[in-house]
Amino acid sequence: MSRVEPLTVSALTAQIKEILEDQVGEVSVQGEISNLRHQSSGHYYFTLKDEGSQIPCALFKGSAGRLAVAPKDGAKVVAAGEVSVYAPRGAYQLIVRSLEPVGKGDLHQRFEELKRKLQGEGLFEESRKRSIPEFVRRVGMITSPTGAAVRDAIHVLQRRCPRIGITVFGVKVQGEGAAEEVADAMGEMGKRDFDVLLVVRGGGSLEDLWAFNEEVVARAVAASPVPVISGVGHETDFTICDFVADLRAPTPSVAAEMVSRPDEDWGEEVRAWGDRLGEATVEFLQEKKRRVTDLAGSYVFREPRKMVEMSGQRVDELAVQLLRGLETGWRYRKQYVQGLLGRWAALRPERRFRELSLRVQAAADRLRAMGPEETLKRGYALIQTPDGKLIRKVKAARDQGDLVVRFVDGKVEVKVKGKRE
Repeated sequence: MSRVEPLTVSALTAQIKEILEDQVGEVSVQGEISNLRHQSSGHYYFTLKDEGSQIPCALFKGSAGRLAVAPKDGAKVVAAGEVSVYAPRGAYQLIVRSLEPVGKGDLHQRFEELKRKLQGEGLFEESRKRSIPEFVRRVGMITSPTGAAVRDAIHVLQRRCPRIGITVFGVKVQGEGAAEEVADAMGEMGKRDFDVLLVVRGGGSLEDLWAFNEEVVARAVAASPVPVISGVGHETDFTICDFVADLRAPTPSVAAEMVSRPDEDWGEEVRAWGDRLGEATVEFLQEKKRRVTDLAGSYVFREPRKMVEMSGQRVDELAVQLLRGLETGWRYRKQYVQGLLGRWAALRPERRFRELSLRVQAAADRLRAMGPEETLKRGYALIQTPDGKLIRKVKAARDQGDLVVRFVDGKVEVKVKGKRE
């Protein structure tokens, strides 16, 4: 047996590295991150594992800077890179170039599908969104009761405007059942007397924020009778909840700032309004003063006695005109009456008597034509009671019973059937 020339450890390691890099090359590996270390250099080191095995991984600063989400322990990911060997320890490892959460592609597809659906229904339209009250007294906050988001939001509210009342409705913000808890909280808080509701959560991966991309949350936000501000994730994170809410805040802290105008600002605005009111009052009074000065310098105030005397003179003129008018009218009426009397006196006595007789006869004829006898002659009859009282209505006839019907040539006594007892 020929003796094989021994290799140095470095040479053997180099051969193994060359074989791995040539034969395996670039791969995509799915697993769970554990033992994550983030060095001050910006590099990440972690172990990628599943139920049966594990492999060391290195994610260098250049590649880490291109990731949308930083790695974290417990995250299930798909790591793409090259298999290599770290010579100083003689250990093989995966040099990670990119990192994506498991199922990210499916979640993105679901996100886009729901977004298109709700947008088609008009839930994202600005016309249906309400303005946030300028003066907020009570804020309802839907969030995790133990997360950093609630602490940050409460700190901002208390620092900027301590008078605002805060009510926190604690819910799960990720994981199974989180979306339902958020939706239920939205319905419950909508029944209370809040000026605005804040839905807040800190940043995270697409999976972490997924509860706020569920349709049940979007529907609850749209149905809320109270204006809603969504402050979910970081500035670069967008959720379906953001699109449906009346207002989106890039972070929970900014959401708190949007509803907490400092009392100093209100005081400054009130002072400004007071200054403007004072200026307007001074202007108004100065204008009235100028008006009074102008009036005081007018003729009526400078010579009031002459104005009274001139008015008295005008009254005298009107009185003279009135007396003249009365005298003229009386003279015309007097002449008219005298003319009538003169014409009457000019008539002979027998003619005056004949005219008076004709007038009396005409009046008598008119009275006779309107009398009952003439009415009976035209075919009418009169209904009377036995004592001569005239009956004009059926009710009175039924109440009476015995009646007398009078014709032009006499009268007939009758009895009414159906008399009321």
